[in-house]
Amino acid sequence: MGVSGSGKSSVGILLAETLGLPYVEGDELHPKSNVEKMSKGTPLTDEDRWPWLDIIGGHLAESASTGVVITCSALKLIYRDRLRKAAGGKLAFVFLDGSKELLTDRMGHRAGHFMPLSLLETQLATLERPDKEDGVVTVDIDATPEAIADAAAEKLAELKWP
Repeated sequence: MGVSGSGKSSVGILLAETLGLPYVEGDELHPKSNVEKMSKGTPLTDEDRWPWLDIIGGHLAESASTGVVITCSALKLIYRDRLRKAAGGKLAFVFLDGSKELLTDRMGHRAGHFMPLSLLETQLATLERPDKEDGVVTVDIDATPEAIADAAAEKLAELKWP
């Protein structure tokens, strides 16, 4: 989880490989209307996000017994709680954390993504950091995708579950 440019897709693919789990790209699950809005630089509302989060939640529920890595911004606590409920049990989040400068640089260098740089400010303003939430590990993104995925896997292995 994290804002655009944090490396969710790159790290998610590598983390899934490391953990031996299937990978689902959350951006590909957005309804067409959401992609069109974001492509035009229009921020999504909560009402826009609920159907998307429910689709992701469905994937989590279907994979509850086997596991899956799914990328999702999950910027607000209420979004993460909705996903936790859909998962019906053990669900961990990897929060990919980085400076605004690094995120801006990364977004400025990627091509072919529907999310324009102009929406980064909106995402940063929306982000409710999960610093004190159970089941969340935070990984600094100022490293290679491989190093970030390795750090995420190590921190996930250390999580204490009730």
